Amino acid sequence: MENTTLVILKMLMILICAAWIALWILKPTNLWTKIWHEAEDRARPTLFGYYGLNFAVSTFPVIALAIIGFIYLHLLPRKPRIRQARSSATALSNPLVVNSIVGILSSFEILLVFLFVIFLVWTYYARISNDFKKLMPVKSLKLNTWQLKYLRVATRFGLLAEACLALLLLPILRGLSLFRLLGIQFEASVRYHIWLGTAMIFFATIHGGSTLFVWGVSQHIQDEMWRWQKTGRIYLAGEIALVTGLVMWITSLPQIRRKKFEFFYYTHHLYIIFLIFFLFHAGDRHFYMVFGGIFLFGLDKLLRFIQSRPEACILSARVFPSKAIELILPKHAGLKFTPTSVIFMKIPSISKFQWHSFSITSSSSVDDQTMSLVVKCEGEWTSSLYQMIHAELDSDADQMRCIPVAIEGPYGPATMDFLRYDSLLLVAGGIGITPFLSILQEIASAQSNRKYRFPSKVQLIYVIKSSQEICLLNSISPLLSNQPSKKWHLTLKVFVTQEEQSSVTVREVLNDLSLVRAVRFGTQSNYAVNGLESLIWMAALVGITSILFVIFLISLNHIFVPVEKKLPSEKLAAPSEKVVSKEKTPSWVADLIILSSFIIAITGSTLMAILLRWRRLKKQTPPVSLNQGKAVQVLGPIEEEHEINFGGRPNFEEIFSELEKETAGSDIGVLVCGPESMKESVAKTSQRKSQCFMMNANKDKPYFNFHSLNFTF
Repeated sequence: MENTTLVILKMLMILICAAWIALWILKPTNLWTKIWHEAEDRARPTLFGYYGLNFAVSTFPVIALAIIGFIYLHLLPRKPRIRQARSSATALSNPLVVNSIVGILSSFEILLVFLFVIFLVWTYYARISNDFKKLMPVKSLKLNTWQLKYLRVATRFGLLAEACLALLLLPILRGLSLFRLLGIQFEASVRYHIWLGTAMIFFATIHGGSTLFVWGVSQHIQDEMWRWQKTGRIYLAGEIALVTGLVMWITSLPQIRRKKFEFFYYTHHLYIIFLIFFLFHAGDRHFYMVFGGIFLFGLDKLLRFIQSRPEACILSARVFPSKAIELILPKHAGLKFTPTSVIFMKIPSISKFQWHSFSITSSSSVDDQTMSLVVKCEGEWTSSLYQMIHAELDSDADQMRCIPVAIEGPYGPATMDFLRYDSLLLVAGGIGITPFLSILQEIASAQSNRKYRFPSKVQLIYVIKSSQEICLLNSISPLLSNQPSKKWHLTLKVFVTQEEQSSVTVREVLNDLSLVRAVRFGTQSNYAVNGLESLIWMAALVGITSILFVIFLISLNHIFVPVEKKLPSEKLAAPSEKVVSKEKTPSWVADLIILSSFIIAITGSTLMAILLRWRRLKKQTPPVSLNQGKAVQVLGPIEEEHEINFGGRPNFEEIFSELEKETAGSDIGVLVCGPESMKESVAKTSQRKSQCFMMNANKDKPYFNFHSLNFTF
């Protein structure tokens, strides 16, 4: 049973989320427009102002959800004490649609997409129907009826782009990720960012292109497209934002991103220009609706920058066949992470800007002072790393030079949901074995702890091109040995697809030490990987930053935006005759105040984060010494049921049927990591066996994701 605090926090999050969604649903209605205008008028003369009201109602719900969510995750038990029963929520996470175009979609994902589309249709219908009922001519344009209607149609497409932008940055948060509340890891949520970005650019292009078309046919395009209005929509800013967004979208297409990663990386930083000019174009009121995600993203970005400093040094490396390298990194003894966690790594000597994500292959329950990861060297960046390691291996120097690395993370699931099953079927293809290495080590280490339940049977299906790739299993070789006393049972089935039949065994390959070359490096850094700050600390930082923002927002508005006062003669005048004593403040002033307040608030929080991290690093003990690096494991007696199959791929129908008989209908978790074609094949089989198997597809749970180089561009 969840304790009372967790239940209260969960209810608060549900209420906040429901209120924010209700705001978006009610926003297009006349009733909300009337209520909101009255509320703004009442707030305008107060200290809080209309801008404070907009921030509190439109932006703060997302920030409050993050603060409460981090507290909830902090209190959530890391390891489940009891196995969870089957539920409708589990069924919703099972794959419903599987094909090569859209990939693997769960029932839950399809439901959310459907509801979001319904929301967009409702928003557009409500807005455009009201516009057509109250069609007003544009003063600066002489348009006939169809042109005026088409202009309104174009304008309302901009609101659909705004709705997509409100959610666009939430899926790519790392340290401040809200998707962990749903059990979704960063690599799985990236595709939601892609979907939302594509939809946003589609709607924005229709919005901008149709507006230019109306200006063109009415022969006003030269007058309108270069206008930087003093008040209202700034057309030129919108055009700059649209062009910038199109450049980012085009360069993020897979055909460009995979071949020219640095080009994609640099152009994607145009998001700063895009967001600034969107603010100038849409105005402060519309910007507050999307500001929640921008606020968290900006803070998350700076926290990641701070966390990656100072740099650590690689302790040692092992070079496996098929151009795979295992890197051993120092970590702080207090750093704990869940299996399937990933880190983002940058090696400045290769590239000062490129970050790549890798699964951690070790378990923090087993290794207190080091963490390891395996890199498949196929791309340009990883090939440079391979050549660098090989150069050290071939060197005659007594002391290998230090290789500094910057690390972000680890980022992982909040709990170990894979422990809730009676049995596990792990299906890995090639380098996709990496997240499963940490899972198996974690399960093995949990045997001595009676408080936690773990799967009693695990079957590992490993599909590789060459038998030499079996060496990647070296870190779990003790688990493959014959150990009758252990409380769980591990079975390994290897499928070598590009080799003919051979008499080689798993033990022979793992014990062939000539296949593995090791190198130890000198270290010039006294720092180890510290990981993220605590969730409570991050919740407090988000709260402090939002308070600082509100303080500076109110202060700067009172300084630079004069309060509109009426002249004495106006007090007795009719409403239609009242005039403002001062010229109206340009709308871009309010936009600049939002931007300045955000920069000041986030700078203050960054300085606080730097100070706290510096104090933490001062207390840090020196990293593990070189003689504590990992040694190659030698496999003892091996169980006969481990097998190697040559010249073919696994028959998943057969594997699932055999497992179904062996487990007698118990709950089975199927975890997949590898090429898309293999994941789709497993998902299709799981669909047909859904009455027996509880399949968590790669896009919903973090340990189903493909964390290799191919996934990381």
